[in-house]
Amino acid sequence: MNPIPDAPAAAPDVSALREEILALKAARDAVILAHNYQPGPIQDLADYVGDSLAMARWAQRSPARVLVVAGVHFMAETAAILCPDKRVLIPDPEAGCSLAESITAEQVAAWKAEHPDAVVVSYVNTSAAVKALSDYCCTSSNAVAVVEAIDPEREILFLPDFYLGSHVARVTGRKNLHVWWGECHVHAAIDPETMAAKVAQHPGAELLVHPECGCTTRALALPPEGVPMQVLSTDGMIAESRRSPRTTFIVATEVGLLHRLRKENPDKTFVPAQDEAVCPFMNLITLEKIRDSLREDRYAVEVPAAIRERALIPLERMVAIGR
Repeated sequence: MNPIPDAPAAAPDVSALREEILALKAARDAVILAHNYQPGPIQDLADYVGDSLAMARWAQRSPARVLVVAGVHFMAETAAILCPDKRVLIPDPEAGCSLAESITAEQVAAWKAEHPDAVVVSYVNTSAAVKALSDYCCTSSNAVAVVEAIDPEREILFLPDFYLGSHVARVTGRKNLHVWWGECHVHAAIDPETMAAKVAQHPGAELLVHPECGCTTRALALPPEGVPMQVLSTDGMIAESRRSPRTTFIVATEVGLLHRLRKENPDKTFVPAQDEAVCPFMNLITLEKIRDSLREDRYAVEVPAAIRERALIPLERMVAIGR
């Protein structure tokens, strides 16, 4: 006889969880920072929601003693580097990043040895050890501004995202910018055929494309008179959706962003360029894990002092350069 299966776990009481988390936050002098790709209930609970650059800036300004980073591991590392006097917790230490894992510190060192006079610009989606070997960090918000701030005669090694690096090279016209072949598997899989089909289904819609997407080049080739299009960071998409007179938007990025877009613009329609663009790492974070991290003070993220001191320099340069 087959064993009787266990009864399904009861659905968590979201209201009770929220109240418990709020009480723990007050007791621990903690705040919750959530990335734009986090699930809706976490965004709704967070003290701050934004992209990587905005999260870093906000963390530095926060007077709280404890930062709970509802995002992926490199974001928690970044907060720990920028805020050494605060305790940084990540609710699930397995929340990694396929893009960050596409390059190691050893590979950066070898690449630098091949180009000894080059300036290294690393996307913030990298480990602390990679940041420590970099001259500048950037996010998709300010990558163009960072590159434009560097002497045009200097070679640049841009890592690790190939699509963002290609976008920066295209916008700046830099011929001496070398790009590492790395990618975010979620953004790279947003294919141009699916995106073009969504555009055809929604005539008059504005197309918002994240520069990490594999479809970026195809998007730029769409007729501008028929398809108004912007290549933007997640916070850039938020700002554009507020500003634009358009009422329908096709959004080419991780689908978690649509929660915030819809919440802040209830009179507008937002369509994912690809419904399956879901980051499994971002979705490892849950309300229960946030509660447990606060209640048990677990999964603290610490960066060794030597790495932190070196990584702080490119991060401070990133934070100082505007969007």
